[in-house]
Amino acid sequence: MPLERNRNALLAFSQMKDTTVFLLLSLITLFIRFPFFFRDYIDRDESTFILLGQSWVDGFLPYTQLWDLKPPLTFAFFAAIISIFGKSFVAIRFAGLVLVAITAFFTYKIALTLVSKKASVFIGIICIVLLSLFGSLQGVMSEHICMAFFVPSIYLLLSKNSSFSIFLSGILVGATVMVKLNMAFPILFLGLFLCYESIFTNRKTSFVQVVLFGTGALTIILSTVTPYFLNDITYTWWESVILAPLEYTEARRYSVFKLAPIFVITAVFLFYAHKSKNLDFKNRNIQLLLITIIGVLFSFAKGGRINGHYLIQLHPMLLILVGVVVSNLITVHKPKIPAYLAVIGLLIPAESYLEYANVINNKIEKGTIFNGEGFSAPQFILENQLETKNVLFFEYHIGYWNLGTLPPTTASTHPSNICRDELFTFFKNPRKKSIEELKFIMEELQPKTVVIRKGKRILDKKEVEENQYIDNYLAQHYTLFATVDNAIILQRL
Repeated sequence: MPLERNRNALLAFSQMKDTTVFLLLSLITLFIRFPFFFRDYIDRDESTFILLGQSWVDGFLPYTQLWDLKPPLTFAFFAAIISIFGKSFVAIRFAGLVLVAITAFFTYKIALTLVSKKASVFIGIICIVLLSLFGSLQGVMSEHICMAFFVPSIYLLLSKNSSFSIFLSGILVGATVMVKLNMAFPILFLGLFLCYESIFTNRKTSFVQVVLFGTGALTIILSTVTPYFLNDITYTWWESVILAPLEYTEARRYSVFKLAPIFVITAVFLFYAHKSKNLDFKNRNIQLLLITIIGVLFSFAKGGRINGHYLIQLHPMLLILVGVVVSNLITVHKPKIPAYLAVIGLLIPAESYLEYANVINNKIEKGTIFNGEGFSAPQFILENQLETKNVLFFEYHIGYWNLGTLPPTTASTHPSNICRDELFTFFKNPRKKSIEELKFIMEELQPKTVVIRKGKRILDKKEVEENQYIDNYLAQHYTLFATVDNAIILQRL
């Protein structure tokens, strides 16, 4: 009887159509990410991307009115959503859902070339979890956007061999690098692999197709330059997209000990997979996945830092290889899967359950499902008729969007950029040091309203002089007007 049930389960999985799988993955993504549709502020970067997107909708190319350290297609994504749906957090977060579903679906499609459909579906589901939970991944990060381009491009290289599909793959990797510049390294490694394949092996990829792959990538990259060229500010693109990230990676590097864990874990896994013969390293699909993993890790080492959301760039490819190894082990050893694993699986999206409760409580207490200081602080400012044109958000800077105003200076588009003085030269900032920027904002512009976070240091702990200055200045020239949730609203004396 149990054997019959297993056969029926396998038959059900094997008969699932791709449209059914995509629908399943989309519904799981919706369940996990839906409660976060109504949160104001999940990650500072997402808030900054929204501000740049709005600026573009208002007629200003990225890097001309506001500035941040990302390629232009990141901001184009948000600008497209805002231009269609207006100022809608729900639309932005729904777009994030679509990105994750696309990435998970093509992760499933790639896995399907290596393992059974059942295993591939589970790999797709785990991909959703890794791209949606643990940290600030419920928002829409640049990594979510780039992987929704990159994973389909890998699938085309693995499963299709027509010249058009290779060119389309090039288009997708071009979009990838114009969302996240460090992805240039895995893309370069892929290009070199295809060149080697076309010259030294009997595989079907021709050198003409390699050229088409590169042409597709260059087409997208050059298309992002075009609006700057037409406005005679091409060098602005070059400085902001190419030179600034290079300068930033040299100035802001982590200790090697912070970088080591992911490299060690990946190396140990690959060593085990090789020694146990659970991965066939002669298989072209596995080789391509391995090349991309090495390329992403190389980009981390070159950039000198790994934030939690950076790992989104690694998870789909590494997850497929892990899935292959686990699937092979299960096939050989046929272990009994304990029933309590199903309960553990249901507990994994605990963050989502808590956020569902938070949305319900917020509706009961405040009459709205939208929650967070990025909503409540601007609403309080408007209701109490405080200054909105001359306001400074050291925290919850999505408040600029909700108030329909701008950060006081280009450097303060992202609050932490105020202290990244190595970047000032790339947007022609008149001040050269972060302390000078702070003094200009506080002493010259004199914002009437300042918003900070209760119980949190205003600037990064490494910025000792800047923190001392801003703490002293606020104590002397500002008074507490109100505390709204965790937002402290200060008024100039």
